[in-house]
Amino acid sequence: MFSIILHKEVLILRIIVLIKEVPDMEKVRFDSEKGVVDRKSAGTEVNPFDLNALEAAVQMKEIADASVTALCMGPPQAEKSLKEAIARGADEGILLSDAAFGGSDTWATSITLVAAIKKMGDYDYIFAGEKTVDGDTGQVGSEVASMLKIPQICFVESLEMNKEGLTAMVAVWDGIYRKTLTGKGMLTFTKAANTPRLPGIREKMKARKMEIPVWDLRFLSEYLNETDTGFKGSPTKVKKVVVPPVLHRKGKIFREINDACLREVKGALIARGITEGVKK
Repeated sequence: MFSIILHKEVLILRIIVLIKEVPDMEKVRFDSEKGVVDRKSAGTEVNPFDLNALEAAVQMKEIADASVTALCMGPPQAEKSLKEAIARGADEGILLSDAAFGGSDTWATSITLVAAIKKMGDYDYIFAGEKTVDGDTGQVGSEVASMLKIPQICFVESLEMNKEGLTAMVAVWDGIYRKTLTGKGMLTFTKAANTPRLPGIREKMKARKMEIPVWDLRFLSEYLNETDTGFKGSPTKVKKVVVPPVLHRKGKIFREINDACLREVKGALIARGITEGVKK
């Protein structure tokens, strides 16, 4: 298991953690007629990868002089996920919620998150999960970094911090890379980065009493236009979600290897396009 190594002399002003509320993917159903996810068919939870990002931020907070702000874009009920983030160690949560934000693709979502980050003011690091379990695109973290014109390190599996900045071990394909970040930047975390803590009863009770400010389009109007968010600001449209059929493996056992067996095996390979028949 990977862990964060910190040095006590490091001070952090603010860490922003991007949080998304997603359906429980083990229980959610798909509307095969409409070709969409029936989000009302299951409960919601904090995106599991975002919990790894939050845990990394809280570990920093425990050693360095840091504050952690959880930032979420979603419907009003997403307040629940922000309170869970607070129970897990965040200092505060901010919810971006407005009917105008509905239907945002990753691009419009990133533009809206960037507007909120600019509204929040200065920060040191932005943490996020490498992807979400409902969309699985892995785009928002990089888009936010690009729009803010800050460096990014993706797929972080371990992290070391000192006075010079951050050094991350990154897993890409079959390789492990060592990357260094000096100054502010974006980091996205994998499931291997840590094991997210579970909140205790005291932390849950404290979080339940916390007020979650809700920022709408009007509040962000200094940095966000209505045409840049929601359906209006989304260049991509999901026409249909298709659930692939469940494939069941079939097998056949040959007790003897003879001409009949070989002909049947050969015929099966040809029928599936694995090999071609020999022309005479």
